[in-house]
Amino acid sequence: MSESLLVPCPHCNGINRIPTTRLGDTPHCGRCKNDVLPAAPFDLTQASYASQIKGDLPLLVDVWAAWCGPCRSFAPTFAQAATQLQGRCRLAKLDSEANPQLSAQLGIRSIPSLILFKAGQEIARQSGALPLPQLLAWLRQHAI
Repeated sequence: MSESLLVPCPHCNGINRIPTTRLGDTPHCGRCKNDVLPAAPFDLTQASYASQIKGDLPLLVDVWAAWCGPCRSFAPTFAQAATQLQGRCRLAKLDSEANPQLSAQLGIRSIPSLILFKAGQEIARQSGALPLPQLLAWLRQHAI
């Protein structure tokens, strides 16, 4: 019997049980039928935050704002990381301007900021944009 992971759907927040052997098979949500592990970052909001930080796969959150030049220049790197980490880590973007209460709750002092969650707990934080090799190395340090 293979081990299964609980993974929240980025579209409907439904929890899906996915066998580890099927993580690379583009699993679909049992509730809404969308991809559970998209190859691109998804939007995180105040409403979806509590559901999305749960689950067995890590969640890397990029806190950004549209007016922030470094945030805009980091966006393609973050999207590239999402394709490389598909099935191992979920990537989400949190617009700090659209979600000021959540940004304050998370203690965001500068943007871009990266926060890594696993099983509902923050396990690492990094301020500032990183080149892709450094981003992947930082994630490897935290067992991703």
